[in-house]
Amino acid sequence: MSKTISALAVCSAVCMALFYTACVNRPGTAKSSVKGKSAPEFALKDANGQTVHLADYKGKVVLLDFWATWCGPCKIEIPWFMDFEQQFKDRGFAVVGVSMDEDGWTAVKPYLVRMKVNYRILLGNDQVGTLYGGVDSLPTTFLIDRQGKIAFKEIGVSTGKEEFKDAIVHLLDAPRDVASAATGGPLAVLAGAK
Repeated sequence: MSKTISALAVCSAVCMALFYTACVNRPGTAKSSVKGKSAPEFALKDANGQTVHLADYKGKVVLLDFWATWCGPCKIEIPWFMDFEQQFKDRGFAVVGVSMDEDGWTAVKPYLVRMKVNYRILLGNDQVGTLYGGVDSLPTTFLIDRQGKIAFKEIGVSTGKEEFKDAIVHLLDAPRDVASAATGGPLAVLAGAK
């Protein structure tokens, strides 16, 4: 009996670790290093049907989060991102969520209302996922500096809220005319493992 309980405990622990690391969206392409590259431009619709371009956020630090309503780890990060939006929006920061839900707005709109999401959500597709190196697992989150360069890419929930916050503050405090892909500070820790 105790061997069965031990085996179940180990199995449960492994399953939870996999669950919290990332929700697998679809079989993928190889991950590539994107740090320091220009964030690809896109044109996606928001919940009001308005077309949104990444260029609309020029000069801001952007947290770009690919997520889905069915993704457990995404549900962990969304409240963090809501806090960041509230805390840093007046400093030139924006959170942009890109839902990869196959059911589209039918699934997403009720979720946004229930969660009281305070940042802009766009409806993504495979094309924009491909532009960003293949979004094979959710959540996949990018921090983009004021110059439009990718500072780091996070897959899953291996970075905690405080590390995200430190990286955002680092980018917000960086001189506006200097690319943030330089080493040092919180971004070096986050980007070094990616």
